[in-house]
Amino acid sequence: MNELVRTIVNTQTGEVVTAPLSSDEIAALHTAEAARLSAQAELDAAETALVASKESARAKLAALGLTEAEISAIVGG
Repeated sequence: MNELVRTIVNTQTGEVVTAPLSSDEIAALHTAEAARLSAQAELDAAETALVASKESARAKLAALGLTEAEISAIVGG
């Protein structure tokens, strides 16, 4: 496994310092990544639900006898 490191660059002197991350920093990194993945999954689920709702609405309007042009005028695109 590759070691996780941090690189600090002093822009005034040009000095570059590389140091390994501590176990606490690695744990925080993993926690942040898990939170990011969870938030992305929630966004994906919300988008899927929105698409399903729009499709359901279109089907219900079509069942009432509206044309595709009329449905598009109501719900857009």
